[in-house]
Amino acid sequence: MTTMVFVNFPVTDIQASTTFYEKIGFKKNPNFSDNLVSCMVWDENFFIMLLSHERYQSFIGERKIADTRTTSAALISFTLPDANAVKNFGKLASENGGKSIHLDDGIPEEMMYGLEVHDLDGNCLEPVWMNPEMNNN
Repeated sequence: MTTMVFVNFPVTDIQASTTFYEKIGFKKNPNFSDNLVSCMVWDENFFIMLLSHERYQSFIGERKIADTRTTSAALISFTLPDANAVKNFGKLASENGGKSIHLDDGIPEEMMYGLEVHDLDGNCLEPVWMNPEMNNN
């Protein structure tokens, strides 16, 4: 059985966040979306659930929702086919109200390239490309 990954992000504005994710390449699945949730599909195995604070709170009980604009809560990494696809993903995010950051980790681009991409609420995705030849050693 193939594993499916569902990432749950609390967002302050469902419609604005849905539009942002559509502009960076996700598709909305209306069957699992309503006025409190948008199910955003990257592919058949990777989904981001955009949850209103009200809906997100129902999953975490009394715990406080992190302010991801000032606090790192998680880094969600996923692969893209090449470094240019990573750069384009970051560019689309920046052009649509998000933020894209390349942190110099000392790894040459021909080995691996990644970005931190923040959505409208500061939730962080890390698109990354890794040279497949490096995995064969």
